[in-house]
Amino acid sequence: MIGTSETTEVRVPYEQLLDLATAAFVARGLPRTRASQASEALCHGDLVGAGSHGTVNLTRLYLPLLEEGRADPAGSPVVLADHGGAVLVDARRTLGLWQAGDAMDLAIERAARFGVGLVSVRNGTHFGCAGHHARRAAEQGMVGLVASNCGRQRIARPPGGAVALLGTNPLSVAAPAGEHPPFVLDMSTTAAPTGRVRAAARIGHQIPPGWLADDGGRAVTDPSAFDRGEAHLLWLGATSSAFKGFGLGLMVEVLSALVAGSGFGPAAEALTGDGRPSGRDDDIGMLMVAIAPALLRGPEAVAQDAEQLFGTVLACPPVDRNAPVRYPGWPEAERARHHRRHGVPLEPEVHHELAELAATLGTPFPADRGER
Repeated sequence: MIGTSETTEVRVPYEQLLDLATAAFVARGLPRTRASQASEALCHGDLVGAGSHGTVNLTRLYLPLLEEGRADPAGSPVVLADHGGAVLVDARRTLGLWQAGDAMDLAIERAARFGVGLVSVRNGTHFGCAGHHARRAAEQGMVGLVASNCGRQRIARPPGGAVALLGTNPLSVAAPAGEHPPFVLDMSTTAAPTGRVRAAARIGHQIPPGWLADDGGRAVTDPSAFDRGEAHLLWLGATSSAFKGFGLGLMVEVLSALVAGSGFGPAAEALTGDGRPSGRDDDIGMLMVAIAPALLRGPEAVAQDAEQLFGTVLACPPVDRNAPVRYPGWPEAERARHHRRHGVPLEPEVHHELAELAATLGTPFPADRGER
């Protein structure tokens, strides 16, 4: 959960951030409804403190995807198979920020009917924070699961391997927590996502040992070494048991790519390639699952148990009174409330890029208001 630098941040009202992203997507051909939903998914990263997955990627990832034809702004996803509780969708390279939410909404609709809704997606594009899409289910009183591979993009090597075979392969699970903020686990299966490494490089911070290593297996703490090609990304648990993260990464590959029939990392061309996808077709695979426990044992029982489960976690006596026990999703919800009230923090470099974009679009955007 990388945010922005505490000493140099620029605050922008959340609604203005949404308006700018929406205008940018509309200008690239997205229908306004899709653009609005995509903007919410994009700005979610900044809102909850995961700035590495927020608007920093607007001009660096998503607009180039549209401009290069790797994402189709107005494409129409097609249902390839529909068995009630299980659906297979061809996303047709629509923008993942919008399409992933649409797929989860379909999973939620099926779960309301069958108890479980599974939507498997092929031919997708990057969708931002997995937790944003999983949380959609939690907001409907359901359990949400999201898994996504990186298509044919390969970033991480198997333990002991000399070439990259997998992406960061994110995984998220979300659940309602009674009167408390929803539980939202949102994680890469690598030690850190690439965006977090690059965020550290932009602000000149070193990274902990265990995120990157050189070809000799030595720890690298200079984050800029990653984009210079002098270091590769390690798996979650690399300092003690890299096979845990690697196994989770392969699990995500199975759930998202093998099920959907999308592009996958461990393909024959990976053994001789440089890790980059061939051509303009990323073909990312996704799995969206919604589970409706209320259909099995009633909404009151589920709500009562969720309240007790997460309430007990929050009530756990802390070792340090100044550091109370929390669960994934709680800190993010608190940050979101604070940022809605006081403005979303952006790195100065990101603020400058967005201000320039706003000027080209004729969209109002605040000047540097300094730190609050």
